[in-house]
Amino acid sequence: MLWHLIAIAVSGLGAAGIGLFLRFLSRKKLPRWIIPVFAGAGMLAYQINFEYSWFELKQAQLPEGSVVVSTESPNQVWRPWTMVYPMINAFTVLDVNNRVQREQDGDTIVRFVMYRFEKQHIDQVTYQTYLLNCTTTELVPMTEAGEAQVNDIRTLDQDSTIMTEACQAL
Repeated sequence: MLWHLIAIAVSGLGAAGIGLFLRFLSRKKLPRWIIPVFAGAGMLAYQINFEYSWFELKQAQLPEGSVVVSTESPNQVWRPWTMVYPMINAFTVLDVNNRVQREQDGDTIVRFVMYRFEKQHIDQVTYQTYLLNCTTTELVPMTEAGEAQVNDIRTLDQDSTIMTEACQAL
């Protein structure tokens, strides 16, 4: 967070320097207000670039065997550019490397962990363990104590990313 604030300040100073240089080149024919306008535009441009590159940065930091299964890009009124070009501010990752598969009553059951990353002022990461019946496509979340939450069971589509990645041969 501190480095982000420093980067915003530096980009504002750099853009203000460009405005000052343009004013110098025009022999002070450009108005003085051009310098703070350039500073504000530079800081805004950095912030927009940072927000749009967040997903790619986090995705590059994921270990091998992590598969992104869903993303969220809601429109936000306080960020009007998201109305035109939505940005990803949350995504869910399936940890393929740590899957555990077993056979039970003729069904293939896979246990795995999914992580949810959410962009906030400090990035939030939550995780949840799941059981997936690859035969019936039923997905059951687990409690931290390892008990199945059968009230929250849901059925996935056969061609969903979770099904294809979790149920592939180990």
